[in-house]
Amino acid sequence: MKYYGIKKNFLAIEEAVSNYDFSKVVILPVPYEATTSYGKGTGKGPMGILNASHYVELFDEELNRELCNEIGICTLKELNMKDKKGKKALDFIYKNVKSQIDAGKFVITLGGEHSISTAPIKAHFDSYENLSILHFDAHSDYRQEYEGSVYSHASFAARVAEFTKDIVQVGIRAQCKEEYDFIKSNNLKTFYAYEIRNGKYGYDWDKKVIDALNENVYITFDVDYFDPSVMPSTGTPEPLGFYWEETLKLLKLLGKKKKVVGFDVVELAPQKNYSYPDFLTAKLIYKMLNYFF
Repeated sequence: MKYYGIKKNFLAIEEAVSNYDFSKVVILPVPYEATTSYGKGTGKGPMGILNASHYVELFDEELNRELCNEIGICTLKELNMKDKKGKKALDFIYKNVKSQIDAGKFVITLGGEHSISTAPIKAHFDSYENLSILHFDAHSDYRQEYEGSVYSHASFAARVAEFTKDIVQVGIRAQCKEEYDFIKSNNLKTFYAYEIRNGKYGYDWDKKVIDALNENVYITFDVDYFDPSVMPSTGTPEPLGFYWEETLKLLKLLGKKKKVVGFDVVELAPQKNYSYPDFLTAKLIYKMLNYFF
C-alpha cells in the first residue's frame, strides 16, 4: 500500500504512527475537479489541507490527548483522476474506498469537488447497516442534473437519494425550486440556515439534528457550510453561514451519541498567500477524529 511519509502526510507525523499497518485511520486524497461552476481550484484542495495540517498541534488540550499517536493516521497517495470523469470517476473512487473499509480502516476522503462524495457514501452504505448521511453544506445539491451533467457537484445528493433517503442536511441556504420541491415530496430532513437562526429548533438545534440520525453516521462536509467570513476559499460562498464553535459543539455531541463510521471533506479551493481556510479545514478534520475516537 503506497502512502506518504512525514514530508507530505496529514499532520507531518512519524512513520511509526503513520504507516499503513499500524493506522486505524486512512486519509484518501481525491484531487478531482470536473464540474465546478463558479470559483475554481477544488482540485488543489487535498494537498492544501495536507500542507496546512503540518502546523496543526498534535495535542488536543480540550481532550488531553495526542490522538494520532494512539490510533495512527496513514495518508494514502492521492488517486490519479486523470482521464476519469462522471461515472467512471465515481466507480474508481468507490473501489478504492470500499477496499479500505473491507480492510478495517476508518476512511477520510479529501476532495476535490462535492461530486466525489457519492462514491464514499455508497461504499459506506454498502458496508454498514442502519446508516444515516449527515450533510453539512450551504447548498442542498439535489438538482437532478446541472449544466448537462447528472454527476455535477450540484447533483451529488440527488444521486445519493437514489439508494438511500436517510439524509440529514444542515446549513442549507441556497437551492432552486426543484430541489425545494424534491425535499418536500420525499419528506427529507433539511435544517435550513434561516430556520436555525430564527429559532425554529431552539437553542439546542444541534440535538435536534442528532436525534434525526440513525445509529451509524457518515458525514459529508462541504466547507461552504461555514460563513464566508471564516471560509472564503470555496467556489460558491453563501452568507448566513456557520461558525467554528457551534459546529464543534454539534460534532462533539454527535461523537457521544452516535457512531461515525467515516467522512469526507470537500470544496476547499486554496488561495495563494491566504492559508487560514486551509488550516481551519485541516484542524476541523483532526478535531472530528478526536471527537469520534
